[in-house]
Amino acid sequence: MGERPPLPVVALISGSGTNLQALIDAQLRGAPFRLAAVISNRADALGLERARRHDIPTRVLSHRDYSDRESFDSKLAELIDAFTPGLVVLAGFMRILTAGFVDRYQGRMMNIHPSLLPKFRGLHTHQRAIDAGEAEHGASVHFVTAELDGGPVILQARVPVQPDDDAESLAARVLEREHLLYPTAVSWFAEGRLQLGEDGHPHLDARPLLEPRTLEPPSPAQEIQAAR
Repeated sequence: MGERPPLPVVALISGSGTNLQALIDAQLRGAPFRLAAVISNRADALGLERARRHDIPTRVLSHRDYSDRESFDSKLAELIDAFTPGLVVLAGFMRILTAGFVDRYQGRMMNIHPSLLPKFRGLHTHQRAIDAGEAEHGASVHFVTAELDGGPVILQARVPVQPDDDAESLAARVLEREHLLYPTAVSWFAEGRLQLGEDGHPHLDARPLLEPRTLEPPSPAQEIQAAR
C-alpha cells in the first residue's frame, strides 16, 4: 500500500488567523494534511495574506452581500466543495452557521474555542473565566454541531489562571496552547485515527472518547522545534 496523501483541508476565517498560521506551520513541517483553500467573510482579514504568502488559494465571500444566513451558507458550501476537502476547519470564523450547513459537513468540520468546554461558550471567555474565579482555563477542539460551541470535544489544553491575570494576559497564554492543539487534532483526523462515531462521541484509534483528551504542556525540545 502506498503512503496516504495529505488530507485536503479548507479553513474558514474572519480575522488575523493565528490558528491558521499554526496549521500552515504544521503543514510546512510535514503534517499529514494540506490547506487546499482559505475562505473569509472579510476581505481585510489578515489571515488571507498569511495564506497568500504560502501560495494557498483564497476566496472572499462577504455575508453582507446576502439577505439571509441560508443564502450565504449555500454559496459558502459551494465554494468549499469546489476544493473537495476531507475536512473543514473554523479558525476564528465569526459567523453562526445554519443547521443545514452544519449537517452537510457533519463529522468533517472542527472548531477551536478558547475555553474548557462546556464552560464559557460564546464570546469573552477569558474575562468570564477570571470573573468566575476559575483556577484553570484553556482551549478545546470539537466537532461542530448545530449547537453553538456544543459539539463533541476531542482535545483540550489547560493553563492555570494566575492571580495577576487580566483577560489579555490569560488570552495570550491560552493562544500559545491553541497553536499546538489545533494541528494535533487535525493531524489525527488526517491520519484516519479520529472520527465522529455514530454514538455521537469522537473516536480515537477506534475507541470512543468519553472524556476529551488533554494535551500535555510541551517539553523544552518541542518548544524549540515548534519555533523553528
